[in-house]
Amino acid sequence: MDRLQKVIAHAGVASRRDAEKMIVDGRVAVNGEIVTELGTKVSTNDHVEVDKVPIYKEEPVYYLFYKPTGVITAVSDDRGRKVVTDYFPEVEQRIYPIGRLDYNTSGLLLLTNDGEFANSLMHPRYELNKTYSAKVNGIPSKSDMNKLANGIVIDGKKTARANARIKEIDKDKQKAIVELTIHEGRNRQVRKMLEAINCPVDKLKRERYGFLDLGNLQPGESRPLLKKEVHRLKDLANKA
Repeated sequence: MDRLQKVIAHAGVASRRDAEKMIVDGRVAVNGEIVTELGTKVSTNDHVEVDKVPIYKEEPVYYLFYKPTGVITAVSDDRGRKVVTDYFPEVEQRIYPIGRLDYNTSGLLLLTNDGEFANSLMHPRYELNKTYSAKVNGIPSKSDMNKLANGIVIDGKKTARANARIKEIDKDKQKAIVELTIHEGRNRQVRKMLEAINCPVDKLKRERYGFLDLGNLQPGESRPLLKKEVHRLKDLANKA
């Protein structure tokens, strides 16, 4: 038997934390009876409903996706724009992205229907390293790079320490490619950090997530995560 909130999370309905709130708010029923006790355990024979809609225990799935630019990191968009799940028409499970990449940012994104797994990776306490490659206007000085590495104030708050290096310089065009590895997940953080040193971003790509990289994938392509990769991600989150 499993805890009710875990069953809801594994069904892809919500993260475990959100599932707990659903239970406390009286939105969950087991065998026709509203349940508000977080310690409740259910078996495979129990009938669970959230907002009067039955949930089904889906087999957990995990995907690594190369998000193209011009795509929304969401499962739907009220303005009819392309979203990341549009690239998974063959997947029957209700998958959703772990975290987000901006509309104009490309690169590595994970998708799953495992709410508990997604929550563990997105929780601020367990943020994994994420490496970005940014083509910027301007050439950062050594002082600028030290600021990025030691933390820089954006939105009134200093960022955590980061790994920062210059990969390429084009003196004629006064452009550079900067690699930045961060573990925080603040809104538009990389763009704001580079703007803070007067090097606005032209193009931004997430190249690594923890130990994962894009490999030979092209924009719009994906692959299932290997079981050993899923286990390793869980271990990294638990040890963070």
